[in-house]
Amino acid sequence: MTVAIPVPYLRTRAVPRTFASLACVVLLAAWAADRLEAHFDHSARVPVLVLAPMLVSAAIGTSLYAAADELDRTAVRRWWPRRLLHLLALTVPAAAALALAVPGHPESFGAPGMIRNVLGATGVAAASAALIGARLSWLPMTVYGGAVYLAAPRTPGGAASVWAWLMQPGPQSGAWVVASVAYVAGATLFAVRGPRRERG
Repeated sequence: MTVAIPVPYLRTRAVPRTFASLACVVLLAAWAADRLEAHFDHSARVPVLVLAPMLVSAAIGTSLYAAADELDRTAVRRWWPRRLLHLLALTVPAAAALALAVPGHPESFGAPGMIRNVLGATGVAAASAALIGARLSWLPMTVYGGAVYLAAPRTPGGAASVWAWLMQPGPQSGAWVVASVAYVAGATLFAVRGPRRERG
């Protein structure tokens, strides 16, 4: 079964503007990671590893807003494949571009950690769009990310790999499990329910 996303759908979801926002985040992340590593070492890229995925997830989450969700709910065709394709079409390029923007040191704060954080943060944003609305989908991840950045221990691993997965180096299996579950759960919830209806 082929799923096509019509041009009006892309425009009403501000997908072109979202891609422009993602491109800006990627360029900023590449510049910041390069400057930090030039003056310190690769472990100094932790702020980029945390902040860039949060910005990406905020852009993707707000693009999930449906201005006329009543039309979606009354349509003859099923909308969940289009919603899922919409989410994947933004997540995959964003994760790949940020991985290329922060290369090297896969055992530490490099491309694997960036991919994991993009997946986890976007999953949280997608679930938030379904539960509290796309316009505020950036809020839960921002609050969580800020709290974890301040509270996470400097030593990776252990229980922190679960509750502070955003701050972990690339190979931490516990962090990958949490981020993967967050993405699958968020994508499924959004695809099935769609964004929460918002007024105004």
